[in-house]
Amino acid sequence: MINAADNKEHRAGQYVRQPSRYRAFIPKPLPPDPPIALSGPLQALLSKADYALGRLDGAILTLPNPDLFVFMYVRKEAVLSSQIEGTQSSLQNLLAAEAKLFDPATPDDVREVSNYVRAMNHGLARLATLPVSVHLIKEIHAELLRGVRGGRLAPGELRTSQNWIGPAGCTLAEAAFVPPPPHEVPQALADLERFLGEAAMIHGTCRETLREQAEAARLDAAIAACLPVRQANLKEPGYDR
Repeated sequence: MINAADNKEHRAGQYVRQPSRYRAFIPKPLPPDPPIALSGPLQALLSKADYALGRLDGAILTLPNPDLFVFMYVRKEAVLSSQIEGTQSSLQNLLAAEAKLFDPATPDDVREVSNYVRAMNHGLARLATLPVSVHLIKEIHAELLRGVRGGRLAPGELRTSQNWIGPAGCTLAEAAFVPPPPHEVPQALADLERFLGEAAMIHGTCRETLREQAEAARLDAAIAACLPVRQANLKEPGYDR
């Protein structure tokens, strides 16, 4: 992610000074211009990723119960991702909580990890009838914050205040990264939805594996750059109240 102190214009976007004198990152619409060249070192890396995915797919076929593997993988991912946001619960804590086993040593934040699992499963289930879109992102966010800290910060809605990432107590001017101001978020997400729609039309007729991997990476980076919702659970967040 481009540092807030960077004054250059990048293919991904650039920092623009706001009326309040801080600088916020404004992403450029996807796909990037000029396009990413899927050749040389990048093509080699994508080929390695495709090979690794093939090995994983083959290994799953040998399992007597692939669903159990996915069940545990989702929960392991939930624990690790939630720890980025400051939670202390372990995989064992999560499994015990889901089994309704009482343990006085269970961290209070285990429900946040459980919400992560529920939100992920909700999103995967909704993909059967709903494309990856702003609407789906908002639905998943609402599930993620249901009944936990941050639940009062408009879950399922786009943010209406400026947030930023940096050391605890830092100001906007000291932040490591400042995403787009709230009035820029709807347009940035509209550009993202347009890109997703165009990519879906292309891949609906031709499965281009390497290009799909590259676009998935760009999608992940684009959502992270926007920080479209209020991430009340970030370990070191900042909010302009």
